Amino acid sequence: MKKKVFIFFPDGVGLRNFAFTEFKNIGEKMGFDITYWNNTIFSLKDNLGFKEVKIENHTAHKLLPIYSRARKRAELNVSRDKFNDNVYPTYKFPFNYKGLKNMFKSLYTKWLIGLYSSEKGVVKLRNKINKLERSTSKYAYCKAQLQIHKPDLVFCTTQRATQSISALLAAKDLGIPTVAFVYSWDNVPKAMQVVETDYYYVWSDLMKDEVLKYYPFVKKEQVFVTGTPQFEPHYDEDLNQTRDAFFKEHHLDVNKKYICFSGDDETTSPLDQYYLEDLANAVRSLNTKGYNLGIIYRKCPVDFTNRYDAVLDLNKDIIKVLDPIWKQVGTQWNQVLPKPEDFKMLYNVCEHSEFVTNVCSSTVFDFVAHNKPCIYYNYEQPQLKKGVRDIGQNYKYVHFRSMPSDKAAIFCTDKKDLESLVKQILDGELSNVLECKTWYEIVVGKSPTKASETIWKAIDTII
Repeated sequence: MKKKVFIFFPDGVGLRNFAFTEFKNIGEKMGFDITYWNNTIFSLKDNLGFKEVKIENHTAHKLLPIYSRARKRAELNVSRDKFNDNVYPTYKFPFNYKGLKNMFKSLYTKWLIGLYSSEKGVVKLRNKINKLERSTSKYAYCKAQLQIHKPDLVFCTTQRATQSISALLAAKDLGIPTVAFVYSWDNVPKAMQVVETDYYYVWSDLMKDEVLKYYPFVKKEQVFVTGTPQFEPHYDEDLNQTRDAFFKEHHLDVNKKYICFSGDDETTSPLDQYYLEDLANAVRSLNTKGYNLGIIYRKCPVDFTNRYDAVLDLNKDIIKVLDPIWKQVGTQWNQVLPKPEDFKMLYNVCEHSEFVTNVCSSTVFDFVAHNKPCIYYNYEQPQLKKGVRDIGQNYKYVHFRSMPSDKAAIFCTDKKDLESLVKQILDGELSNVLECKTWYEIVVGKSPTKASETIWKAIDTII
């Protein structure tokens, strides 16, 4: 009899890894009966023909946002004190005091933080959150679905979604094994482990060590190193287009060499448009010196601002916009969902660009999978003013401490150096690829092409 696995999507962030890759096909070939337990507004049945059970009840407890925020800040306070490190407060978002309702929420949250900022306090907060979510109609609804379908295991595609708490509690209370996949390379130190499951799947030994470091209630036998399907498409040669075909499809000039500028969200890099402008100026200068360069601008899929428009308009002759093939199906950032066609576009942007530039993005790993360098911008813009976030703090975050050396990326620390760095890369005199491959292995793991298979083997082991 086939082992029945529920692949749980509490929100849309896991779709790219677990619906649009070969993950499902690999699992079916290994003999699993796969059902997608779907809490999103994206229909996997209608769009992809997958077997799904829709979660129609989305009722979280009204106090959940307050308690979740208090839990995160309390955890960060514990990390600050435990490791004597002031990086942790920089992960906090400011409180909102606009209006009576927001003021009450913020003051109540601060009271909870003051009460529970200890390891024992955090456990009490988590227990309180679980108690609140068990009282919701969604908990009862999800429990009833599980009793009908009787999966052998529930695999949650991200550990960071509060929408998953009641569903996973229902599974645990029914004795169904639960697994959470730690979604991103920076999530663990940022106190983004919202759920408590029986097992956790992580990208690498680095991330396993982090889970055990930050969450002492998790035992090492609960954590499996599996890798992530996120980078598997970069090794799928069926996605590869010839340079001529790719350039023709996207109206690129076949005589030009293109540099990719990978955009950031507004929180990470609020002045990102000015780094694009700096790159455009460097390219324009180099073009007067015998080079024939262009820029591919690929925006952050969840950036809804118009902040780049002026720069793009002034530089139409050298910047080509290739928007990610994502679809907005709601108003929240996690309701902007990738389409399968975006894998092919990203593969070929990496393959046919000379290198990538950005502010601290994990696209450094996408490009190194294609043996392409990366420039990280790390200088202040003159437009920086009080209330605008300086991008420099990004590189102080814990996940950047995984770099084996400062040569794992090419850091541009002064705007005046940008043109020279671009020229050196183009001339073959400068590259971070060798060092970055070491970093890639540290973060992503040793077998980036085998992640989906490893996840299914780990699921089989648990069942």
